[in-house]
Amino acid sequence: MELDFSRSLHYWWALLPEIVLCFWGMVILIAGVSRRFRSADPPQGDPAFGPGADLGWLTLLGLLAAAGANGWLYGVHEVGQAGLVAVDRFRLFANWIFLLAGAVTVLISFAYVYRQRLQAGEFYALILFATAGMMFMAGARDLIIIFLGLEVMSVAVYALAAFNRRDRKSAEAGLKYFLLGAFATGFFLYGIALLYGATGSTNVARIAEALADGTANGMWVALGVVFLTVGFGFKVSAVPFHMWTPDVYEGAPTPVTAWMSAAVKAAAFVAFLRVFLVGLDAAYATWYPVVWWLAAITMVVANLVALVQSNVKRMLAYSSIAHAGYLLVALAAANESAAAGMLFYLLVYTLMNIGAFAVVTAVAHHGEERLHVEDYAGLGWSQPLLGVFLTIFLLSLAGFPGTGGFMGKIYLLQGAAESGLWHLAVILVLTTVASYWYYLRVAWFMWMKEADRPEEHAVIYTPLPMRLALAVSVGLILLMGIFPGAALDLARASVQGLGALGGGLAALLP
Repeated sequence: MELDFSRSLHYWWALLPEIVLCFWGMVILIAGVSRRFRSADPPQGDPAFGPGADLGWLTLLGLLAAAGANGWLYGVHEVGQAGLVAVDRFRLFANWIFLLAGAVTVLISFAYVYRQRLQAGEFYALILFATAGMMFMAGARDLIIIFLGLEVMSVAVYALAAFNRRDRKSAEAGLKYFLLGAFATGFFLYGIALLYGATGSTNVARIAEALADGTANGMWVALGVVFLTVGFGFKVSAVPFHMWTPDVYEGAPTPVTAWMSAAVKAAAFVAFLRVFLVGLDAAYATWYPVVWWLAAITMVVANLVALVQSNVKRMLAYSSIAHAGYLLVALAAANESAAAGMLFYLLVYTLMNIGAFAVVTAVAHHGEERLHVEDYAGLGWSQPLLGVFLTIFLLSLAGFPGTGGFMGKIYLLQGAAESGLWHLAVILVLTTVASYWYYLRVAWFMWMKEADRPEEHAVIYTPLPMRLALAVSVGLILLMGIFPGAALDLARASVQGLGALGGGLAALLP
């Protein structure tokens, strides 16, 4: 099937996954009106089948329907590349990441939503709306559409960060994220305005044409690039735009933190890559030094600060910042191998990071307690399966051989090597080695140290949906660590034809 975007009717087909999610989100929202807890006491029983659980399963059904629509789009071919929305493999691969992140997050949220007496309808609907916003960002070929997707995603995430109204830290997290996010959005809009003034268009393809034929105003392009970098840097938590991340990740409900750290970061990086490596490829000499330093500083600062964290959520927050630095290396490399490596790494990172936060949620008794490293003492012996799962997630985050995280970093290094970014490659390797300390520290407490109160681990509850999410995540991480070929080939096919990747870099090389 071919779509000609000169006919606006075809946009309904191109946006079918997003339309499904938005429609399903409204259905969940309406269905959730009658699902309010009226008791002042915490609910009892199995959260997988208690009040509000039906909305969780219904949300998973909506994500499955959106996945079917996304798969159908593989049979669609667009006529030309001037449309506002792309129907290319790059967008579709990114959509799989968002849908997977949403599904795993819903699965690990059943008990948390149930025991914290959260409004299930609003919670799950916001996840669907934010996922739709991520998809808008991934498929947009126009900066205005990217901005609209960013706002749809951000507004939903602001509400989710402050969703637990009984927790002051959650309210603080939502307020901080909203204020700083609004500030960063202003920079992003200024960047769009400056690029429009410099090139006469907000369309990514037309911006690339204006830069290639030399008709764009160089000074305004440089300023626009700086402002866009600030906006994207905030969303990906790059240093020095990371100041919100530790506090927001610590204060937000743990399932929301898991989802933010993976899905929101993935959406921002996908849009970042399309704008800079396609639209601004001819201005590579302008933005390359900025991205290079962002990558280097982010990797070094985040890993050093993570070394001294005793709160597991804050430690994983700085870990998330460090991984943003690793992914910025791929952006600086600006070639097909690096772009494919970024997609592969985002897929693996989504699984291992949400999985790690899922275990944190279980250990915290599906609340916001027992969040220090010392609370994990003896966990491996009292809860062997949970301990093994967390150990695998931590090893993958650290980049241990045999895990998907290791192969992801290998592909990032390969992309850096192809572009001759040896200094960044060395920094990536050294900071990865340093990260072993804080990841393995948690594993050491689990397996090598006795618990002061063993009875605390005996009451850890992992409902069926969470066990399913953990098993699937661990299985895929190990599969992609041992047999990464299929996922990597799909990632490579997704970036082919995306644009003149590396064209700007080639002009700088001797």
